[in-house]
Amino acid sequence: MPKLTKKIPQTQRDHGGGLDAGVTLYGGSRSDWLDLSTGINPLPFPVSDIPSDAWSALPDHNAQKNLIESARIFWQIPAKAAILAAPGASALIATLPALTPPQTVRITPPTYNEHAAGFRAHGWTVSDQDPAQARVLVHPNNPDGRLWSKQDVTAPLTVIDESFCDVCPDQSLISLADRPGVIVLKSFGKFWGLAGLRLGFAIGHPDLISRLATWQGPWAVSGPALQIGAQALQDHDWADATRRRLTQDADRLDALVLARGGRLAGGTSLFRLYEVDDAAAWHDRLGRAHILSRIFPYSKTYLRLGLPPADGWDRVEAAL
Repeated sequence: MPKLTKKIPQTQRDHGGGLDAGVTLYGGSRSDWLDLSTGINPLPFPVSDIPSDAWSALPDHNAQKNLIESARIFWQIPAKAAILAAPGASALIATLPALTPPQTVRITPPTYNEHAAGFRAHGWTVSDQDPAQARVLVHPNNPDGRLWSKQDVTAPLTVIDESFCDVCPDQSLISLADRPGVIVLKSFGKFWGLAGLRLGFAIGHPDLISRLATWQGPWAVSGPALQIGAQALQDHDWADATRRRLTQDADRLDALVLARGGRLAGGTSLFRLYEVDDAAAWHDRLGRAHILSRIFPYSKTYLRLGLPPADGWDRVEAAL
């Protein structure tokens, strides 16, 4: 089959996912594909039966309280910090910049691009330099896995996006969440592998969290999401076993790619960033094998791969 040089069509902003576009370009059906373009756990938390009233009734106070208390214990959230559950971290990212009048926000590239888009939409100027009245720290960073420190939390408003930090909880900056001006974000879709549940958390000073809660309204998180989120956050044994498995699988993926000339450039145990000679060529070769990878408009050599499911390793090895 001749090499296809046409790129997968891009949406307004560059993201992983978009499997339908890959199917359009390379053929097959969705069930034929492995989507390694995201950092979503391929072995998600096992969802048990959901009570029927979680679907039929408005979410009640006790279900929300149970989720929040489970989150506080799981993430060891400071007692004076408040917690808000939301329909995905992305919904919070789009709202956070409205907490203070627009000025300058410092965002160090490369990183998750929704933060810059969200601040710009609220009239902020995005810069990689100080002085800045706000700062975003994606911790660990996407796509290179960079970790930040307490010394980096200096702006009057600091957003610490810990969407991928559940793989390395000992590195979390959650202890800063009760500081004025600090908000820590948590995503439920990555580590627990339930991106379609649309569940995220904002954790921070009560003054900031109460404003976000007012803007969000009373029933933003669905009844099933409240139930499943609480179940998952209470299952610490599953979390510990999952961290061990992810580390082993990340090492296995490294061995495959490095043996074929790639070089590890960073990442987490949920996704790996490699430096390769021609990222578009690798992306195309994988695409022709119905495996979706991630490349970036700002780099000709960066290739990011998530972890395959248990029955997908042979396909990945053959395609590479």
